[in-house]
Amino acid sequence: MGDFNHPNICWKGNTSRHAQCRRFLHSIDDSFLTQVVEEPTRRGVLLDLVLTSREELVEDMKAGGSLVCSDHEMVEFRILCGRSRAIIRITTLDFRRANFGLLKDLLGRIPWVRALEGWGVQENWSIFKYHFLRAQDWFIPKSRKLSKGGRRPAWTIKELLEKLKGKKEVYRMWKKRLATWEEYRDVVRECRDATRKAKAHLELNLARDVKDNKKSFFKYISSKRKTREKVGALVMEDTEKAELLNAAFASVFTAKASPQESQTLQIGKEVWTKEELPLVKEDQVREYLGKFNIHKSMGPDGMHPRALRELADVLAMPLSIIFERSWRTGEVPKDWRKANVTLVFKKGKKEDPGNYRPVSLTSIPGKMMEQLILGVINKHVEEKKVIGSIWIHQVEIMPDQSDSLL
Repeated sequence: MGDFNHPNICWKGNTSRHAQCRRFLHSIDDSFLTQVVEEPTRRGVLLDLVLTSREELVEDMKAGGSLVCSDHEMVEFRILCGRSRAIIRITTLDFRRANFGLLKDLLGRIPWVRALEGWGVQENWSIFKYHFLRAQDWFIPKSRKLSKGGRRPAWTIKELLEKLKGKKEVYRMWKKRLATWEEYRDVVRECRDATRKAKAHLELNLARDVKDNKKSFFKYISSKRKTREKVGALVMEDTEKAELLNAAFASVFTAKASPQESQTLQIGKEVWTKEELPLVKEDQVREYLGKFNIHKSMGPDGMHPRALRELADVLAMPLSIIFERSWRTGEVPKDWRKANVTLVFKKGKKEDPGNYRPVSLTSIPGKMMEQLILGVINKHVEEKKVIGSIWIHQVEIMPDQSDSLL
């Protein structure tokens, strides 16, 4: 870094009309360096430069202020030093090596009607969960989730990896004087162009598919950040943070229903007791399973939406039995009431627990049961006109908006 005194260089395009400045640009290019200062540092001109071989080593770059009598702007930045890699013990399902054919055949051989007969909802769910998770462990291998430091960038496709491997080979040959500097330089430039194209192609695909695959989009955005957002200076231990945030969330939660809601629930109960409850059909469950978004994460019960979608034909029967009995008896399995809760910072001071929003990751079958019940309630409300028109207009319960209510 320093004052290189080249005011005629356009750093956005790395071009210049002066021969001396062009030689300086060629020298930077031959040394595989990148200039990271973007703001002018003296009288509207960029003179003070910071050159680095890796852009990710420098962050929080800003220019402003001056020291004593200097007419140059002060350049401030932070250098990221290497840290020891943390040991990651989190495992994830490796669907690339999964054998869904054998998994479907194994679960299809189980006599679900006889296995679930004569038991309660909780016992039915425990039996189903045991067989499903055991078969999943057999035919869907698990792989260790890599940390950010050990993970390959998302744009490193097979062709690019081969070019990078060839670049290392040419470098070894150049060190042994078996290749010229110009050959090595050309290979480096080719790899650099290929990396930029692969990165641009990935970002274009993520932006195009953001509506259908939001998880990959935000995962990529999160990977570009150097540090993770943490809870402000509340407390140090994770247990204390959880207790403090839980108290803050519980303080704003009210379980007492308003008089209008109580009257609505009472009327609804009277209407439901006069008629037979609708059945949860197997075809209906199969249809819901086939619509699962495979990019979503699994809940605390360990059932991934992709596995459930792939096995929709064999899982529709046992799930329809469990849903039907839960619907009739009002009993809900314990796993459906559990959630992995994380917090998202909204705005304001990070030290205030009220400035965080809890986000819950619940059971996938439990959420499907909620969708089934919501569909039945919406249909019943429209056909029987159980709830008054004023309340309907307030909450706007419509079939096309059911997903936004859950």
